[in-house]
Amino acid sequence: MSPASPVTRYHLVLVTLHWLLAVLICIALGMGMFSLSATPNSSPAKVDALKGHMVAGITILLLMTVRLVVRAVTAHPPPAQTGMAWADRLGPLAHGALYLGVFAMAGSGIAMAVGAGLPQIVFQGVGQLPADFHHLPARAVHGLVASLLVLLIVLHVAAALYHQWVRRDHLLARMGFGPRR
Repeated sequence: MSPASPVTRYHLVLVTLHWLLAVLICIALGMGMFSLSATPNSSPAKVDALKGHMVAGITILLLMTVRLVVRAVTAHPPPAQTGMAWADRLGPLAHGALYLGVFAMAGSGIAMAVGAGLPQIVFQGVGQLPADFHHLPARAVHGLVASLLVLLIVLHVAAALYHQWVRRDHLLARMGFGPRR
């Protein structure tokens, strides 16, 4: 690649992290919204479900941190130009909101876990789960941010599909595994 050649795809590490994190985030959100919320804290299965959710959350936090570092030190394509000024301004804001949402989920999850004594209960088998988590302020934040994150993800996917199938501008290829130029 010559120095003047524009980068047309994101770095392979960013692409890999993007798709890996997409899967992990969807799994963690699904676990929280369906499995954890449906399982009472009195059930023995709740501790195992919490363990999986917490491990997924910690993994997501670590991978998101790596993603931010890799993004800061690698070349990436220029900002997308859609021909719609409002969309060109909204795209970077939406991406920033996704990053912020994921970090807010991790932070509120950690705060909730610490507030409820979950590290000792879940990973060391010491103590019992509280009757519920609703008395913890971080629980309300975690639930609200989860809903906002789901909305942002749906909008992100809808925008990507719009670019791919309606505009046919190959914007989705920037986050693909094909050749790099």
